[in-house]
Amino acid sequence: MNDYGSEKVHDLPQLAVAGHLYEVEAILFDKDGTLIDFIHTWGRWSELLYVHFSEELKKRNLPPLQDCFLQKWGIAYDENGAISDYDRNGPLSMGTVDELLSLLTWEGYRKGLSWAEAKVLAHSSRVHADRYLEASRTAKLMPDVLQFLEQCRSSGIVMGVVTADETEAAEKHLEWLGIRDYFAVCIGADQVTQGKPYPEMVETACRKLSVSCSRTAVIGDTNGDMLMARSAGSAVAVGISIPSKFGGTGLAEADFVISSYRELSVQKMGGMENHDSWHF
Repeated sequence: MNDYGSEKVHDLPQLAVAGHLYEVEAILFDKDGTLIDFIHTWGRWSELLYVHFSEELKKRNLPPLQDCFLQKWGIAYDENGAISDYDRNGPLSMGTVDELLSLLTWEGYRKGLSWAEAKVLAHSSRVHADRYLEASRTAKLMPDVLQFLEQCRSSGIVMGVVTADETEAAEKHLEWLGIRDYFAVCIGADQVTQGKPYPEMVETACRKLSVSCSRTAVIGDTNGDMLMARSAGSAVAVGISIPSKFGGTGLAEADFVISSYRELSVQKMGGMENHDSWHF
């Protein structure tokens, strides 16, 4: 953990959550499921990946992937066959793209491809899915996130993104939604040796921001985010969660679990005075 700004600071903005106040210099956000709607982007991406890979298997006279394949990755479907939920502790939500491609490669190998052939096919399926997302700009903001980002910026809190996605893709998603300028740094899995749940992403972001981990809040939607925050010595780990078919929040290591950004507020320096509070 770094020790930037180790002297006591009394005039920092304060993050208010569940009646508790935390003096913070910075807030680090996970991206998918925290800033942007996870299912809207990654649900579509995974379906494109699945269909392309299966079609290519059939062209080789090999059996396609099972219909339940994406459910193994932590996706749930409704009665109409549309993606309705995802497992916050599953491979799709917590894994890196490279890890997901390794799982796909293994499936191709099991279907009869050599490991090299399966690896190439997994990569080409990823390229196909990426191209579709880029052409359609398939992304949408989580509810109320823009208002909270404005609060943070107005209060002087510096912000960053720490994501299991690759940096280039993450930058694109943020730009599509018009929020890239809110963040001073964007740390993807390709910038660290050990991604979530290890502390390196938080430590790297804080080093680049010249802030202390102990004065930095982390907001995310998976327990990997919470473990990352705790292991880095962050000021507070806030999990954002909505009711899930997978049961519970899956955020056992969170200091607080919220269902909406409306449950957070930023107070300007000066403590609890009402005139200094920022609310929706």
